Amino acid sequence: MENTKLTPIRFPLDLLSDLDKHVGERQKSKFIIEATKKELLKLKQKKALKFAAGVIKDKEYPEFASAEDVASWVRRLRDETEARRREIFGE
Repeated sequence: MENTKLTPIRFPLDLLSDLDKHVGERQKSKFIIEATKKELLKLKQKKALKFAAGVIKDKEYPEFASAEDVASWVRRLRDETEARRREIFGE
């Protein structure tokens, strides 16, 4: 069995009542654990994005300056890949 620890958490009564109504008494812990995991993942992703913000400089990567530039860059990469594939496989 997974390592667990019982911890008291205060819930607003209306939220607890709604939780019981929609999730049920026997599934409450599982639901809260899964919801907590999802929210923690979102929080970690937001922190990582904030940390990485500004890593790519416009001057260093002009192909990322706008959505159109990115689309053009991706299209060019795909075309180059297709050309190499045809060259290798003779199609």
